[in-house]
Amino acid sequence: MREIASPAAPGSGEPNLAVTANGTVLSSWIEGTGEPHSLRFSILDGAAWSPPRTIAAGRGWFVNWADFPTLAALPDGTLFAHWLAKTAASPYAYGVHVTSSADRGTTWSPAVVPHRDGTRTEHGFVSMTPATDGAMGLVWLDGRKTASTPASDGHDSGEMALYYTTVARDGALGPETALDDRVCDCCQTDAVRADGATIVVYRDRSPEEVRDIGVVRLVDGRWSAPRLVAADGWQIHGCPVNGPAVAAAGRDAVVAWFTSAAETPRVKVAFSGDSGATFGSPIVVDDGRPLGRVDVAMLESGEALVAWLEQGDKGAASLRLRRVARDGSGGAAMRVAESTGARSSGFPRMVRAGARVVLAWRDASDPPRVRTAIVDAPAGSQRP
Repeated sequence: MREIASPAAPGSGEPNLAVTANGTVLSSWIEGTGEPHSLRFSILDGAAWSPPRTIAAGRGWFVNWADFPTLAALPDGTLFAHWLAKTAASPYAYGVHVTSSADRGTTWSPAVVPHRDGTRTEHGFVSMTPATDGAMGLVWLDGRKTASTPASDGHDSGEMALYYTTVARDGALGPETALDDRVCDCCQTDAVRADGATIVVYRDRSPEEVRDIGVVRLVDGRWSAPRLVAADGWQIHGCPVNGPAVAAAGRDAVVAWFTSAAETPRVKVAFSGDSGATFGSPIVVDDGRPLGRVDVAMLESGEALVAWLEQGDKGAASLRLRRVARDGSGGAAMRVAESTGARSSGFPRMVRAGARVVLAWRDASDPPRVRTAIVDAPAGSQRP
């Protein structure tokens, strides 16, 4: 691993990474310990980040350790980004704002709001991936059905749903589609294009409060019914704030997730060879004390590289990576960086570009800041 100087200032947080069709890696993060906040980004040029640019800045943003902005690119290089802004005084009344850039981030379009229900409820946990019609596809958790009496935890009562729409280069919005009418309230979503399909993963929520990982697919213009990646049977009466991740290359896909079924914390992965139509048996990848907060990349070898936080002593945690093949082989985990199990450490992020993987995470310094590193990921069964 080679750490590279981060372009993010002290106090920065909510890191995310994206990779363009030509293999360019982009990093985004939020700066500002108080209002106003700014969403900034940088481009990885070789082994150094470009000077940071500002996507958007303003007051009244919803800035949260678990619900962070995203940055994504269409095949033609058009960039899309989103951030969150408050819509009412209620703690979880906020909405999604989406902007785009056709000039590598020099200028950005006026923002559009993809959800059109008009309720002052929670809308967030966005994932973006290119749609088949040349627009950007967006998935988010939508609280329009929760617009009733506030619950004791500060969220509204009712059920969170999973929604999808598209945003064209000119800001035109496609129709809103409900993908699942009952999902976990505040776990991250993820989405990826595989050969012939868009795969969306999220934490489902059954009437019995079993919150295992769900998947829906868009194939030939039609969304599938929700189903489970694996039946862990994790029954929990509250949101664990610990969503899944998905990656794909061709028809191969892999999902990583955290579960604590039977009160045994685990990080697992499951592989698919048919663009997410079916998944193999789950493989455990953690070292015995995982906190979750996973990400995953599909390597050129067909193996997966999984990132997660592993709990240490006295509140400490470490960012770890492990290669894993479909048969469960892959060797020991790699300890990448020291962190903390506190919410302030956020969610580590990871993308693959060619034969290298780029990581971003928030450290435990005072003040904390976003840090980045490159991990070589050659083909074969060697450790990263």
